[in-house]
Amino acid sequence: MEKKQKMSALQKAAVLLISLGPDTASKIYKQLTEKEVEKLTMEISSLRNVTPERKDRVVNEFHHIALAQKYITQGGLDYAKVVLEKAFGYEEASKMLKKLNASLQVRPFDFAKRADAGQILHFIQNEHPQTIALVLSYLDPEKAGQILSELPNDTQADIARRIAVMDGTSPDVIREVEEILKRKLSATVTDDYSQSGGIESIVQVLQGVDRATEKTILDTLGIQDPGLAEDIRERMFVFEDIVILDNLSIQRVIRECDSDDLMLALRVASDEVKETIFNNMSTRMAVTLQEEIELMGPVRLREIEEAQSSIVAIIRRLEDAGEIILARGGDEIIV
Repeated sequence: MEKKQKMSALQKAAVLLISLGPDTASKIYKQLTEKEVEKLTMEISSLRNVTPERKDRVVNEFHHIALAQKYITQGGLDYAKVVLEKAFGYEEASKMLKKLNASLQVRPFDFAKRADAGQILHFIQNEHPQTIALVLSYLDPEKAGQILSELPNDTQADIARRIAVMDGTSPDVIREVEEILKRKLSATVTDDYSQSGGIESIVQVLQGVDRATEKTILDTLGIQDPGLAEDIRERMFVFEDIVILDNLSIQRVIRECDSDDLMLALRVASDEVKETIFNNMSTRMAVTLQEEIELMGPVRLREIEEAQSSIVAIIRRLEDAGEIILARGGDEIIV
């Protein structure tokens, strides 16, 4: 039996990726930063003869932590404790929850996740725009988008801007807002500066609004803060999102694309994106493009990103012209 060795978090992550296999590991890599990829790659390359016992131990620990996180998300800490203790016993459940100590702090405005968008809208619509922005930045993006869509048109862009430029918020301010809005704290906020808001936050929120609301907000922001509006637009739709288009729209985009841009863009695209593109081409065109990609020599990542950005720009232009339709939260279904 292998003697247990204490492993660092990085070592455990490396062992987990090895255990999951190259296909799954590569998908995880796509979600990491370059620095994280570099650290993990170095750690994986330094591992030698990872025993089955060590793999099982790491995978088992990951599985337990994932279960604990799932139960916390579903019903909160108390619910997670009950379920985990029934499944694994008091001692094992306590260990699992202890490892998740940093994640056990209930997220501010956690009470709102059990309310529907209409209830929350009624709850906050008369508050100051900064208060509304703070609450929306903590909500599920889809729910926040629904609420933003229902707010008065003359306040939507202002609230979107406040979310985008929001930085760390003092825990005292969060406590005060929670007290005013709910009159009951759902948990003790950690004594650091909770991170909320930012461009990525408002992008996620806008993904949940209808197209008309999105256009109104971005057009208004384009006048107030052109740079911010462009930053948001660039993040609203990425090349990999092309899979959400219908076949006719994809075929329309392909006709507009430069063949070299398409070849470069697909060089590092996921199998799903490649299959989607190839399925909307003639067989001859698809075979030719695949052969050209395989024969392509080394290419700078910047060139690939520029090609993908060019295609995204085409998609945005066609959508603005009404020639293709992107599915949006709150949009009516067209048949």
